Amino acid sequence: MSFNLRKDSKGVVVVGVDGQLIVGNRQELKQKVLDALEGGAKKFVIDFSRTGYIDSSGLGVLVSLSKKIREQGGDLRLAGLNEDLQTLFELTKLDTLFSILKTPEEAVAAF
Repeated sequence: MSFNLRKDSKGVVVVGVDGQLIVGNRQELKQKVLDALEGGAKKFVIDFSRTGYIDSSGLGVLVSLSKKIREQGGDLRLAGLNEDLQTLFELTKLDTLFSILKTPEEAVAAF
């Protein structure tokens, strides 16, 4: 499990999540995003194209990050959800909270 952060030419921070977003690693993701936010980043895309599973604590950290980023005048988008993850977001109604796009490139372009 790892998180890769990169900043694109428009200043959008793209966070790649490899593996699973679960109780054991959610704090690491949260800290990386909060560090980037404190560093002045305002636009975030979390790329789930290499993610197979998100548990309830992972969903909780996404909601928490979304709130924190919006409070700072920023925006968070999600991208690359597989069919199971897309269904998870629809069942939990979190698809209404997040802007979800098919690819990280589409999510970056949407800013």
